[in-house]
Formats: sequence, C-alpha cells, structure tokens
Amino acid sequence: MRIVIPGGTGQLGQILARHFHATGHEVTVLSRTPKPTPWATIEWDGLTLSPTWSRTLEGADAVIHLSGRSVNCRYTAANRRAILDSRVIPTRLLGRAIEQSTNPPKLWFNSSGSTVYAQSYDTPQDEFTGTLDPEPTREFSANVVLAWEAAFAESTTPSTRKIALRTSMVASPDRGGVLSVLLNLVRFGLGGTQGPGNQIVSWIHSEDYIRAVEFLIAHPEISGPVNMTSPAPLPNRDFMRDLRRAWDTPIGFPAYKWQLEIGAVFLRTETELILRSRKVAPGVLLQNGFVFSHPEWQEAAKDLVMKFKAS
Repeated sequence: MRIVIPGGTGQLGQILARHFHATGHEVTVLSRTPKPTPWATIEWDGLTLSPTWSRTLEGADAVIHLSGRSVNCRYTAANRRAILDSRVIPTRLLGRAIEQSTNPPKLWFNSSGSTVYAQSYDTPQDEFTGTLDPEPTREFSANVVLAWEAAFAESTTPSTRKIALRTSMVASPDRGGVLSVLLNLVRFGLGGTQGPGNQIVSWIHSEDYIRAVEFLIAHPEISGPVNMTSPAPLPNRDFMRDLRRAWDTPIGFPAYKWQLEIGAVFLRTETELILRSRKVAPGVLLQNGFVFSHPEWQEAAKDLVMKFKAS
C-alpha cells in the first residue's frame, strides 16, 4: 500500500510511519520541518496548496491526517486559537487537494478526539448513542473536535472514504509520550490517584491503535466517526494503581485537585486533561468484529512497562 501521513512527525505519526514502513508499505510523511527518516518526508506548511505535496495524494491507498498543535498547554487565547487553527486549516486544505485530485486517495483518515463526548462515569459513550458534550458547559476540547470534524465534512470527496478517528489516550512505550510522563511520576513515588480518582480514563494500547487503523483500511464498508479506544475504560485510581504495580512501585502519593491546579500553572498545562471523566466505548470497531490484543489495562500496563524498560 501507499500511505501518506500529513503531520506525521508527532508521536502517533511516528508510530504509524515506523510500522507501515517496517511491514513493506510505501510511506510519505508531510511535515513543516522535514528531517531525515527511513521513509520519504516532504515539506508542507498546512496552509498552502502546492503540487510539491499534493501530488503524493494521487492514487494513495490511505491518507492519515494527524496535524495539530499539542493540547498540553495553558489555554490562553493565543494557544486556543493555535490549537483550533492547526487542526481546522490543514483539514480544509487537504479537502481542497483531494477534491482537485485526478486519482483521489481511496481513504482519508482525519484525526479527531474522544473529548467530544459529554462527561460520563457510568454510561458508555459510543458512536451510536453517545452524548456530545452539551452547551453551554461544553469544554474547549470538545468545541475543537466539533470544529475539526465540521471542517472534515465540508469537502465533497465521492471517491474517497472518510473516517474521523476519535482517539483516546494512546499508551505507547516510546519515550516522550503520555505514558512516559506518567511513569516518571510512578518512579518517584508520585503516581497515586489524581484528583477525586473516580474520573474515567479512556485509553488504547499503541499496538491496538495500529491494528485498528489496518482493520479500518481493510473494511471498506466502514466510514464516519470511529472511537479509537479500548473496551475497558477504568477509574483513575485503578488506572494509576495498575501502572504502579506494573512498575513494581508500592507507593504512590495522591495529587488532590487543588494541587493539580497549582501544578498545572507551573507545568503550563490544563487540569481538564486529567480531571475530566469520559467513558468512551469502541462501538464501531466491536460491531464490525475487531478483536483487541490488549483489552484490559492491567495486562496492557505490564506489557507497556516491560517494553518501556527494554527500550
């Protein structure tokens, strides 16, 4: 297959590019800052339609769009605008490029987020019956996802199947990812319950993320939003306990909400990323027969920690 990954220099993009390249597929990453890689990397700014990068879309088997400024920052007015624009503008640009293609790609994945769903502790939120985060209490991250998916839907691409990847936290053994940050807390005895502890954590093992992408490529009957998440979300207190056990650390001091609020200021991030409870369910994947390799967090945490240490 020929795979094109716009915005593919982040953690998810590197995971996918590395996998598809290693399995013999032709991979092209579109990046604002191209660097030497085992696969092709072409410069794009996410703003300007140019034949330099748009011709890579011609005849592609799959385009996996992952552009977007990190949400792990303080939500100042400038950062909010950058987070939104860095998702919406490149998505519209890709839509224009695909509309103008003489041989458009077969499939266009556009990254999205499971933060679009309303806060939930008990009711699973899947693609069929899930409740979107309601106004006027809607979180900023949910508004970003809705605008992102609206931009994705704007283009008319009758020959290109479209899937919005509503992704939860992807747990990967790669350094620098979210799991790496959590393990640093665990190693120093700070990996206890965060906030009240009953907020639900939705997650997916990076291997299942890759397998789900491959599954969706192989199933042309699937389109629309797809929740990229494990079938077993769990409370934060259990999530952190299993991570401590996987690292063999018996002690984990808790972080109360007020401590997280203070720490977020110094770390230049937002507590919404930790305290919001969303019980997301992979309805589309399960309905179509996808089988998770790592459905439960306890086993997944052990596997991830083993691979993290080995790396």
